[in-house]
Amino acid sequence: MGRTPPGPWGDGRRARIGLLGGSFNPAHAGHRHVAERALRRLGLDEVWLLVSPGNPLKPRRGMAPFAERLASARRIADGRRVIAADVEARLGTRYTVDTLARLRRRFRRARFVLVVGADILAQLPRWKHWRRIARTTPIAVLPRPGETQRALHGPAARALARHRRRPGALLRGPAPAHAPWTLVPAREHPASATAIRAARGGALV
Repeated sequence: MGRTPPGPWGDGRRARIGLLGGSFNPAHAGHRHVAERALRRLGLDEVWLLVSPGNPLKPRRGMAPFAERLASARRIADGRRVIAADVEARLGTRYTVDTLARLRRRFRRARFVLVVGADILAQLPRWKHWRRIARTTPIAVLPRPGETQRALHGPAARALARHRRRPGALLRGPAPAHAPWTLVPAREHPASATAIRAARGGALV
């Protein structure tokens, strides 16, 4: 039986929850690979696929309607430990820092981890209040083809170098004053939403 999908009103679930956000334009096997690897290596109870209503850093051109992208995320989810969620659309948030703040207020017994690809670690300084996010939320980075080494030598990784931990230590013990981050060992999955859209004749954005 599947778990109850997270609603914007929150609930009392006590769980370690990975938040894998993105446009999911469309969702694909690479997203499922990242979610499953994070579950195993970090000891998470759930991973939520947070389908963004509109990523502020991505153009609207070539972006499928939200309902289609959510449906594609549901197809790769299992509804039990990997859950497609429309929380941001229901909350009306567009920036990760705002989403995290509201989720913490509504799911007070949960412990959240931001799950990102290496390409996102490289982009992190472009995010709104990125240092606040890194200070308050553990971050798990998964390798991405052609992106991992560049990200590990980028400005975010350098700024946060002293807070890096091994995957097994990411959630160990009480929450520290500054949240840690880790690189989760995993093979680089070749799936790409851009390539999928190109194969379908969609825009390369």
